[in-house]
Amino acid sequence: MQLIDVFNGDADGICALHQLRLAEPAESVLVTGPKREIDLLKRVQAGVGDQINVLDIALSKNCKALEALLEAGAHVRYFDHHQPGVIPQHPNFESHINTDSNVCTSLLVNQYLQGKHLAWAVVAAFGDNLADSAHAAAKPLNLSDSQLAQLKSLGECLNYNGYGESLDDLFFDPAALYRQLQPFADPFMFMAEAAYPILKQGYEADMARVMTVQAMDSRPSGQIYLLPAAKWARRISGVFGNKLAVDSPTRAHAVLTALPAGGYVVSVRAPLIAQSGADDLCSQFESGGGRKGAAGINHLPQSDVERFVKSFHAVFTRS
Repeated sequence: MQLIDVFNGDADGICALHQLRLAEPAESVLVTGPKREIDLLKRVQAGVGDQINVLDIALSKNCKALEALLEAGAHVRYFDHHQPGVIPQHPNFESHINTDSNVCTSLLVNQYLQGKHLAWAVVAAFGDNLADSAHAAAKPLNLSDSQLAQLKSLGECLNYNGYGESLDDLFFDPAALYRQLQPFADPFMFMAEAAYPILKQGYEADMARVMTVQAMDSRPSGQIYLLPAAKWARRISGVFGNKLAVDSPTRAHAVLTALPAGGYVVSVRAPLIAQSGADDLCSQFESGGGRKGAAGINHLPQSDVERFVKSFHAVFTRS
């Protein structure tokens, strides 16, 4: 029998798996990649008796591969908070999917585990830019403001590492980063390790560069930023979008990062006061998807930029 863990390479995916494996220790095959590589189930080969855990990747982008795995006899347990499309009804399928804009996958896993490793769910919620949810979830931990700030920084850094066009853009392969977390039930103990200082230094350097960029389009409904085709820009694009959302919670934000081969990868953040519309906007484009508060487009052709700008303001003017 194979045990296979399939997870998004961002803070939420990594922390969701970390909680699950702290509670259910086992060696497994890891399937992951950069944050935007979400069609991960097509890489899985499994059959009768194999057990697959899927964490923080949209079912809507993996439905055909999931159906094939279920029909082959594999058992699949699925935790996610993105728009799922049609959820299969199958005896081998266990679904823990909730698209509420105030939850992330790690909070769903925390609920499933009845709070056994809550601190890591708090880290993930901060990383997913769900600060209110993180603070609410953290109350039983009785942490100081300083400790909460440390968990927030860790979440942001883990999330930052997931962004990039390929593994070459990242400081750590997400599978390797998860392996570094694996021995630590206490996130504060992990933060003394080498991975965190490296990520924190990279995050601060890239953020300093991006904060010099001016918006290419700015209106009451929101702002759109354009970043160059550079590694630092691809790494910081998503967490930059999170920062913009926090700094201006009544406005929507989009970050278009140029791709070396042409076109753009897009990160969209809905206004934090509303937490809706991002998925509606991005799903209008072929490679788009996500959740209500935060979504993206994997490849926006140059020819579609004008349509994107119009749609962006149309969606968030009526939100």
